[in-house]
Amino acid sequence: MDKPLHDLDWTLLRSFLAVADHGSYSAAGRALRLSQPTVGRHIELLEEATGLHLFDRAQRGMNLTLVGERLLPSVRAMHAAANQAQLIAAGAEDGLAGTVRITASIFVSHYALPSLISDIRRMHPEIEVELVASDQSENLLYREADIAVRMYRPRQLDVVAKRIGGIELGLFAAHSYVGRHGKPGTYDELMEHDFVGYDTNELMIEGFRAAGSNVTRDFFPVRCDMQTAYWQLVRAGCGLGFGQRTVGLADRELVEIDIGLEIPPLEVWLTAHQNLRNSPRIARVWDVLEEGLRPWCDAPPAPA
Repeated sequence: MDKPLHDLDWTLLRSFLAVADHGSYSAAGRALRLSQPTVGRHIELLEEATGLHLFDRAQRGMNLTLVGERLLPSVRAMHAAANQAQLIAAGAEDGLAGTVRITASIFVSHYALPSLISDIRRMHPEIEVELVASDQSENLLYREADIAVRMYRPRQLDVVAKRIGGIELGLFAAHSYVGRHGKPGTYDELMEHDFVGYDTNELMIEGFRAAGSNVTRDFFPVRCDMQTAYWQLVRAGCGLGFGQRTVGLADRELVEIDIGLEIPPLEVWLTAHQNLRNSPRIARVWDVLEEGLRPWCDAPPAPA
């Protein structure tokens, strides 16, 4: 190697890690909030500085070379150390002014969080808020987000998590769909209807199988994984669909299909990295989210 690893520009190494993790310059650029050409230039500069060929271009993106694979663990360790230092420094801040980055599912980001973020800005105008609406799990350890609203219990060792409650789910259909196909009154009748299903997510298939119906992906004539688009398909009359009861019951386009199905609630957890949880800025935003999300939840919260 022409230049020692610790002497290299960290910006170049960060782009190297992003391309290795995401598989292309464009995906790495989105993750880093840089342009595709900028990421490509970073890789060129890194290869020039090290004298190493790190990536091979493939049909579907960029593949690490053998020497790139050998370099990757060292760069990942540097990245982890840098993020740990950043988390410790951020946790030691004692002021409110600054940015808090919140991540949540697209559905929760659309229906629940805008009013809560408005409350945060009204009460604490010195706090800036970034909302990452994503159905992917942003990494709190790498500070891709400061606070996450999760629909499952986080298992990472270095995060603090608190269960807020459970969101009650229901089965809904558009009035237009019921007008064409009628409203099922029994489970057998229900299974004769069209459902809007998920595309690659098998959660709904598993739910039907748990209820005794051995369905496959083909059971759902319309499929979509993005929750907000899924909900609009239900509202448009494409078939029956599952969603949060607070949202469905408030929607004049929808009618609830209640035949006594037992649908497990969707758990809601607030989580943050343990080094950040008690910093004043994160603590204030956490408190607003906790109080504001409780009305969405029907189950009582567990002790912290």
